[in-house]
Amino acid sequence: MKGTLYVIAAASGAGKTSLVTKLVTEVAGLRASVSHTTRPKRPGERDGESYHFVRPEVFEQMIADDCFLEYAQVFDRCYGTSKAWVASQLAEGTDVILEIDWQGALQITSMMPCITIFILPPSVAELERRLRGRGQDSEAIINRRMHDAIADMKHFDTFNYLVINDVFAVALRELRTIVEAQRLLTSHRRHVYASLIQKLLN
Repeated sequence: MKGTLYVIAAASGAGKTSLVTKLVTEVAGLRASVSHTTRPKRPGERDGESYHFVRPEVFEQMIADDCFLEYAQVFDRCYGTSKAWVASQLAEGTDVILEIDWQGALQITSMMPCITIFILPPSVAELERRLRGRGQDSEAIINRRMHDAIADMKHFDTFNYLVINDVFAVALRELRTIVEAQRLLTSHRRHVYASLIQKLLN
């Protein structure tokens, strides 16, 4: 039985990375894809865990070699999802989460079945507070991120599910509910309990 692919998108600063990091530690059989990126490492990030950090020319070659399931340019940096890694995880029956932007989500949904989730902040003011709280960006970058975030949020209604990340624990519980509900679908459980069903019906 193949795993389920979840695509989670959000405006920068909405908190999707923190939510996904916590979710995969709490839900068995669920893994987050580690994207390739051309942006430099931030303090505390580790290659292969936060991202696969590559040079721009390496990224371009990976595009030419058709290595990405999807890729996009965000804030002058490139991000891409490994096609081979996602395929191998799904084939093994592992559920996979992709953290990507709404454009990447559109690429994915046009190619393969997936469950899409958009995360919104509780307010514009809170979004700006979170972006400023990182303490890593200049005023110009923060203003650009705010402008782009508002543009990104306008695409929320193209996703299957909507989660508001106001109270972290509540948003996390809602994400867990989505995954757990998906695993309760008849199309999923008929494979998990194939032996039991056969005994019950014969």
